Amino acid sequence: MDRFIHNLRVLYRAERAIADIKLRNVLAQSGLNAAAVLLALVGLLLFEVAAFFALLEFWSTITSALALGAANFILAGLLALIAARKAPGRELELANEIERSAMEALQNDARLMQQQFGFVGRSFKHPIESALPLIVPLATMVINALKKPKGEAK
Repeated sequence: MDRFIHNLRVLYRAERAIADIKLRNVLAQSGLNAAAVLLALVGLLLFEVAAFFALLEFWSTITSALALGAANFILAGLLALIAARKAPGRELELANEIERSAMEALQNDARLMQQQFGFVGRSFKHPIESALPLIVPLATMVINALKKPKGEAK
């Protein structure tokens, strides 16, 4: 029973570690996405104003705006790809391995407990069948005790 409780604790800690790692990963990705958005808004706003005025010398107003809009989408896509590729690392692999190990140990303990309690349950359902292995040696002992020793026979 102590092993079962220990395995439950290990499973709980592994689940908590997995959740913490995943939360940190999501927060890191969200932070990178927020930083990407902020940089995209501020930097591109200033860059676009300067680039727009520079492009007006070569292109029309509409063509300059379209070129800058396409550049914005390309930069935003690159930043989103960088944020999406951030992996949680080896910590998550270790936590998943501990979780699998604890789950297997719990399943083995549950099977063992089921076998132990199954014998007790069968003995209540069929008391004669469960007592039969005990009756034969007990009967032999009683018969041997009732026999008179050869030295006392008269």
